[in-house]
Amino acid sequence: MQATRRRILELLRDRQVLTVDDLAGELGLTPVTVRHHLDILRTEGLVESPEVRHRDTPGRPQFTFRLTPTALSHFPKNYQGFAHLMVNEIREHVSEAEMERILAGVASRMATEAALPAGDAPIERRLDAAVRYLNARGYEASWERLSAGRVVLRTRNCPYHELSQSNSEFCRLDLNLVSQLLGLKPVVEERISDGGSSCSYIMTLPAA
Repeated sequence: MQATRRRILELLRDRQVLTVDDLAGELGLTPVTVRHHLDILRTEGLVESPEVRHRDTPGRPQFTFRLTPTALSHFPKNYQGFAHLMVNEIREHVSEAEMERILAGVASRMATEAALPAGDAPIERRLDAAVRYLNARGYEASWERLSAGRVVLRTRNCPYHELSQSNSEFCRLDLNLVSQLLGLKPVVEERISDGGSSCSYIMTLPAA
């Protein structure tokens, strides 16, 4: 991002509400230049529409600006570092069986968020719903039918790829999630964390 606009976001983050004159004074720029940058940030959905602030003294009313919730995503986050520490701490305090129960519970909570069809719906509809759910979360998923009553579901992006390199729990979480979404027992064909082009899960369909 252009440096001046980045600085405007930082000032609004720290001070919450500022006027054009406030920003001009902080940045050493003219109000016209500040308005130009604010217009761009508003177009990008990072700054809210201006609100009127009436003066206590005679003069024209001032307009105040604040960040949108979207703007917060432009500041550094450490979710991966936190998740890595959290998994390591849990691993040190629970048994392998308890860890599996935790992963299954997380997968179950995730699966309940998916708009899945009723249990007696055709498996194709359930696969389509699972793919929509996964894609909304960055997995780049798809499925296709194989021979002999089998299907494969592939995810070509791992939303937590860096974490899965040192924490196999995330791969097991995805395996649990696919199973819960589809009500089938998946067999892993390949994994991105092992150098594969996708995480692929092969499943045998129940007999009609």
